[in-house]
Amino acid sequence: MKKYNRIFLMASLLVLVVLLSACGTGDVDASSTGIWSRYIIYYFGEAIQALSFGSVGVGIILFTIIIRIILMPLMHFQTKSMRKTQELQPKIKALQQKYASKDQETQAKLQAETKKLYAEHNVNPYAGCLPLLVQMPVMIALYQSILRVPALRQGQFMWLDLSSPDPYFILPILAAIFTFASTYLSSMSQLESNPSTKIMTFFMPVMIFVMGMNLASGLSLYWVVSNAFQTVQTLLINNPFKIRQERAEEARRIRERERALQKAKNPKKKRKKR
Repeated sequence: MKKYNRIFLMASLLVLVVLLSACGTGDVDASSTGIWSRYIIYYFGEAIQALSFGSVGVGIILFTIIIRIILMPLMHFQTKSMRKTQELQPKIKALQQKYASKDQETQAKLQAETKKLYAEHNVNPYAGCLPLLVQMPVMIALYQSILRVPALRQGQFMWLDLSSPDPYFILPILAAIFTFASTYLSSMSQLESNPSTKIMTFFMPVMIFVMGMNLASGLSLYWVVSNAFQTVQTLLINNPFKIRQERAEEARRIRERERALQKAKNPKKKRKKR
């Protein structure tokens, strides 16, 4: 059931991306129609221009930072939920061993006990998908605003024509590096190595790099700023080095308590004085 739920969530995200990407290709202005074009794309473009201060690139950078700040509470919630889920993995594995039989009744008990365990610890295993579902439309809206709002399509920033790919591949490379850094740092806090996470850690940067080579550099600029922000945010809020240190310290305390209990159960006999 859990596998099918994940597939459903990813399929929903894919449908969302396709639908939003297909919502028109013409120019957007105050006379445009449709909720997506008139009220999302148009006002994204207006917001970027208002923040530009003479440079569209500056507007994209400031707009991206503002969006990331707005999303911070949601990302913090995601981080806490993921960490709680990771901490429950040993108990979930114990349940899976207890209800190892593949018959329908046993699997129903496993699902019920797993759901109960999540509820007792106030954990939603699917909370990690929520920030992605929020961020993806923002990325698409920003990309389309750059391509479809004439004032942004002609924007220049440093060596870049923001409506065209970066000719020197500097932004795609930086976007890939920060994507890898943010994903790798997040995976470091996991209790156990996850094959799918490892694949995504290396696949996502490659995908971002390839897309950055072919898409508008304005979107690459967004990815660079957004993923750099997320990398710093991870180090500040969910620092994997600090988490590993805390877990090592907790493991040391547990070992010391076990040794103390063992000594209390088996005290050494005092030698008799001669």
